[in-house]
Amino acid sequence: MNTWIAPEAQRESEPLTGPEREMLQGWLDWQRQTLLTKCAGLTAEQLRTAAVEPSNLTLLGLVRHMTEVERSWFVVRAAGLPDAGGLYSSADNNDGDFDDVADADPAADLAAFRAELTAADRAVAGLPLEHEFTSPRGHTMSLRWVYIHMIEEYARHNGHADFLRERIDGRTGD
Repeated sequence: MNTWIAPEAQRESEPLTGPEREMLQGWLDWQRQTLLTKCAGLTAEQLRTAAVEPSNLTLLGLVRHMTEVERSWFVVRAAGLPDAGGLYSSADNNDGDFDDVADADPAADLAAFRAELTAADRAVAGLPLEHEFTSPRGHTMSLRWVYIHMIEEYARHNGHADFLRERIDGRTGD
């Protein structure tokens, strides 16, 4: 029986200079690929492993969470496209992205993550950074804020991923 292994990520260096939009997109892409780098080379079971007790956080849960966050911020909120519904979470199970990984299919979840990255980028490609929308809490926000927030969100979760990966197989990295 062949054991599925998470594929290698294609991380490019973050930009050091350039126009603001390209800088934001470049840093976001670097953070996105960093999360995939933390998953690369692991088995499905390892991706489902909560490696830092007492937390139930897993690498797969982080991927699933960021899949939903990408859709929520870029596609639904910033671009105003219809909400296709939660991939993993629901009104009855708000933390399904993190919690329901025991029987999850990591190959399918990683494919969904990659597809959502493409959908998110496509949804806002024609919008200027100054594009504004109203959040569910009634705040006026800009697409620029979404980029900055998403870079921060990935950076925080990639820190979690560092600890998880190190506990799973000792691998550390940037």
